[in-house]
Amino acid sequence: MSPTQPNDPLIGRLVDGRYRVRARIARGGMATVYVATDLRLERRVALKVMHAHLSDDTVFQGRFIQEARAAARLADPHVVNVFDQGQDGELAYLVMEYLPGITLRELLKEQRRLSIAQTITVMDAILSGLAAAHRADIVHRDVKPENVLLAEDGRIKIGDFGLARATTANTASGAQLMGTIAYLAPELVTRGTADARSDIYSLGIMLYEMLAGEQPYRGEQPMQIAFQHATDSVPRPSAKNPGVPEQLDELVLWATEKEPDARPLDAQVMLDQLREIERELGIAPAVTDDEPFTNQTVILDEYDTGGHTSVLPVTGAMSLGLNATGPTAPPAVAADNATRLRRVTVRRRRRSVVALLLVLILAVAAGGAGWFFGSGPGSNVAVPAVVGETYETASARLADTNLVAKRTEAPSLDIAPGSVISSDPKAGTSVKKDSVVTLVVSTGPQQVSVPTTAGQTQESITATLKELGIALPADKIDTEYNAEKAAGEVIWMVIYPRGGGETDYFQCGDTCTAFAGDTARIWVSLGPVVDLVSTPTNLEDARKAITDQQMTVGTVTETYSNDVAEGNIVAMSNNQEDGIYRPGAEVALTVSLGPEPITVPSGIIGASRTDAENILRNAGFNVDYASISIISGDNLEVTGMRLGDSGGQAIESGQSYLPGTTIYLQVKLVI
Repeated sequence: MSPTQPNDPLIGRLVDGRYRVRARIARGGMATVYVATDLRLERRVALKVMHAHLSDDTVFQGRFIQEARAAARLADPHVVNVFDQGQDGELAYLVMEYLPGITLRELLKEQRRLSIAQTITVMDAILSGLAAAHRADIVHRDVKPENVLLAEDGRIKIGDFGLARATTANTASGAQLMGTIAYLAPELVTRGTADARSDIYSLGIMLYEMLAGEQPYRGEQPMQIAFQHATDSVPRPSAKNPGVPEQLDELVLWATEKEPDARPLDAQVMLDQLREIERELGIAPAVTDDEPFTNQTVILDEYDTGGHTSVLPVTGAMSLGLNATGPTAPPAVAADNATRLRRVTVRRRRRSVVALLLVLILAVAAGGAGWFFGSGPGSNVAVPAVVGETYETASARLADTNLVAKRTEAPSLDIAPGSVISSDPKAGTSVKKDSVVTLVVSTGPQQVSVPTTAGQTQESITATLKELGIALPADKIDTEYNAEKAAGEVIWMVIYPRGGGETDYFQCGDTCTAFAGDTARIWVSLGPVVDLVSTPTNLEDARKAITDQQMTVGTVTETYSNDVAEGNIVAMSNNQEDGIYRPGAEVALTVSLGPEPITVPSGIIGASRTDAENILRNAGFNVDYASISIISGDNLEVTGMRLGDSGGQAIESGQSYLPGTTIYLQVKLVI
């Protein structure tokens, strides 16, 4: 699977709060596949997203969800794993195992046909995975080289169960035949039905293509090919490739029988037969990192090695068609003078012919050498400029110039994923035909680990982000007052993914994973905001202190306070919604009016001295007695109230005074 490049709005998006989309790698009839990062488990996955125009179609949605359920039920090393399925707004998605490598289709394009060993290795793996599906009553319905993945580490897996359904529900309308027409079983063409044996037919067609280097049926219109599937018989692949053993010929014919009942019952039956063939040919399926799929040609033929298949040795004698001991010399005969003369004449004539032939051969050789080194295979060609093109386009251009493309990958901030960053040799370099040109293909921005902001200053985090390739524009550096962070220390940071919007970001206060080309935003502490409450501060001093911290005074209100002296600041608050003090913020102040006055209770005049004293003290006043009213006894009645001794101002109920005011009572003895 090689990434392709278009400008896709999903690239860089965070799907369902978990999957960060990195690059597009494939596009099919129902969905587009991206490589993404699972931020929760920190691993790369393949994210399959249903096409937007199908998201409202319940039939396609059902098929999409069915793929997840069908594939998730399979547990086989040769089946692509399905991890998750969900919906994010308008996006319906499927999360699958990501396998860097190529598809069988790409390998066939490169080699045209596979060796016997390669073919057996691929078929053994595909049949193993498909056998697991058939045991689970799942029919793939779309077996083709595009759905066979050849991983870089040698694993071979079958994927895309998008057309799979339980074998018990095996009907389909003729107008909705799904799958690629070149691999379509006859019963799907004629009756619109499919079961496990339909997958076997598709495997037989694919086996023929791997061995013969082409598909058995061709036509300009899809219906022409479909008609051949329904009416013709698949030929033996050995007719195109004489090196194909008879056992594989018979396996292709068995798998591609027109009637489903004549084919293997399911993939397990065909796998058993393939492994019997492996034992007969002495070929064991094995794909490792040390023996990757290449385009080397391996010619196999039946040779007398105890029933095994091996490389056919070709000796000089065999190639010339001579007996191993050489031609038998004729017996010596006596000859007279006439006979000797005839022989001399013949020899001279032969020498003339040989000389003429030698001249002709030299002329042809000279002309051939001139063609070979002038315009033939021996001539040099210039490497075309392919930087910025997709790998597929670049490799095709190299092939048109008789050069061979070799793919390597590297991260790039400027070149879109799937496009060529550089070539080796460089464009314009003169090289021999059939030379290998290494194309470095972009995988997009490089993934980086961003360290925690704890204890970092603005200068240190700026240097760190620059080294990681993450931008920190000046308008993304905010300052605020913070009592917990020293001045200049970073309070918090968020990351905006490359290509995302202002609302697409994630927090990165602790260590997080980002990509080169992303943008950061930080908040830097200015130290604690001025405290106007703990330290007694009047309104004038408060205005100056707030101005000194590059803020302005907003509304000023007043309130009574028993704790703060009159005229000093009781409270300060930020008028912004988040309540954070920043330069330019407007600060609201509350000024103390001192203690709130209390009202003299009613019912004092005429009450007993004891009752009157209790009432006033409970209200918050202090109580004393006028000097003219100092009379002892229990039967005393209050006759008046004053602010001072006998000469003080008279007090009446309902008047207000500050808490703690002393009220002097005048009393008389009641007889």
